[in-house]
Amino acid sequence: MKLNIKLSLAILASAMMAVSCGGSGGGSSESESTSSTPPPAPEPPKEVNLEEKYKDDPIFIRGVELMQQNDCPSCHMIERKIVGPSYADVAAKYESTEENVELLAGRVIAGNVGEWGEIPMPAHPALSEDDAKDMVRYVLLLKK
Repeated sequence: MKLNIKLSLAILASAMMAVSCGGSGGGSSESESTSSTPPPAPEPPKEVNLEEKYKDDPIFIRGVELMQQNDCPSCHMIERKIVGPSYADVAAKYESTEENVELLAGRVIAGNVGEWGEIPMPAHPALSEDDAKDMVRYVLLLKK
């Protein structure tokens, strides 16, 4: 008899503990709402294929050509910082005006330090002013 009472008390204590700790046993709307499936995640933004977007743009075509001919990819990428800022970051910082094209082309040719950190951009004295301007116009074209 004592064993039955102890067993009954143990079962009762277990049941009370399960209910108080969130165990099943009730049709609580709170537990139903938390167990429902989460809403679908939003779709990530689609990446723009720049070659497709600007395939007929002479500024883009010339800029890509000049960047590949020079050492620009050693320090810069379109959307990711390596040593220097990404082209997208430069485009976001500067409006595409002739004044900015001249300013930035001058920095490409002469070199620069301090605008994007302490690592200097080396000078490119062999680059013509027209080519430097074409490269800057290409970079500023990449503004989002």
